[in-house]
Amino acid sequence: MRAIAWIWSLSISAHKIGSTDAGWSSSVARWAHNPEVAGSNPVPATKRESPSYREGFLVCIREYRGNVTRSHFTLNEDLQLALQLADAADEISRARFLAMDLEVSTKPDKTPVTDADRAVEQAIINILSRERGEDFMLGEEFGEQSGSVSEHPTGTSDHPHRQWIIDPIDGTSNFLRGVPVWATLISLAIDGVPVIGVVSAPALGKRWWGSKGNGAWVDESHDPLANIPLPEDLSEYLEQPMVAVAEPRKLEVSGVKELADASISYNSLQQWDQAGYLDELVSLSRKVWRTRAYGDMWSYMMVAEGILDVAGEFDLKPYDMAALMPIVTEAGGTFTSIDGHADVWHGSALATNGQLHAAVLNELAR
Repeated sequence: MRAIAWIWSLSISAHKIGSTDAGWSSSVARWAHNPEVAGSNPVPATKRESPSYREGFLVCIREYRGNVTRSHFTLNEDLQLALQLADAADEISRARFLAMDLEVSTKPDKTPVTDADRAVEQAIINILSRERGEDFMLGEEFGEQSGSVSEHPTGTSDHPHRQWIIDPIDGTSNFLRGVPVWATLISLAIDGVPVIGVVSAPALGKRWWGSKGNGAWVDESHDPLANIPLPEDLSEYLEQPMVAVAEPRKLEVSGVKELADASISYNSLQQWDQAGYLDELVSLSRKVWRTRAYGDMWSYMMVAEGILDVAGEFDLKPYDMAALMPIVTEAGGTFTSIDGHADVWHGSALATNGQLHAAVLNELAR
């Protein structure tokens, strides 16, 4: 544990706050535009009826001036934009992480919010207003501002309903305490179904993304641990994670088939207790190999990477989940609510490697 803590502290100190990186989208964009590279050719999004959701900030971006008014964009074009949004977000959040003058306030739901949360979301709104003037947006931080708040309309085959769903900083409590486990979550939902997901965690030096039909990927080229020499007694065990990967790596979930061999993350005991599922969680924990509580987006990305087999939690909003779903599913996993709804509109999340999903749902069934 001391070795892990030492590595974690190095990862914070080694990453320069406010560094002038060129960003990830430039290299990733070239990769994603290359027709010779697997995963670079998008397929059309499917249409599905979407449920209603009235919380958060739903702004009709078409009200802005000077925007792009094309009716149709390819999935690849939307992915490139999502990666550019992540670059803009990283530039702001990285500069404010560990800042001595960070401004923190409490929202009506008693959760913290920082000036970085608001600045990131505003920057994304500004870019979307120029680049996707006909689209809608659901964000976390501006729910009290005026906007076009309505039930999710279902589009038509010619004019699908396009909605960008944003969590500017997922893991704000970690962010304001100097813990590097936080990320910007960016998703595009077509008729309520997330078809693109980007999770960018600059303090961890990682960015994950997935798009419908094109697989899930992680860029580790900015890993702050990559250039840190390891002590000899650790290099034998941690050599591979410490090597920066120049090209994006395709993700694949684990092949674990039995609960007895599974590693799960439950994120928050309080949430399970408040939802009335604590007994079910305890029962499940007795049937698996081990349990952990990694928290926020990280546990779901570890499911996509095949490091964890199951992750789940309650008390979630669509902006907490929308970016996660395409990444997990495109890595071969399954993403539903804890009561089995295959969407992000039911207030809970359960992500598995797919092979364990039915068994976990059965253990948690009421």
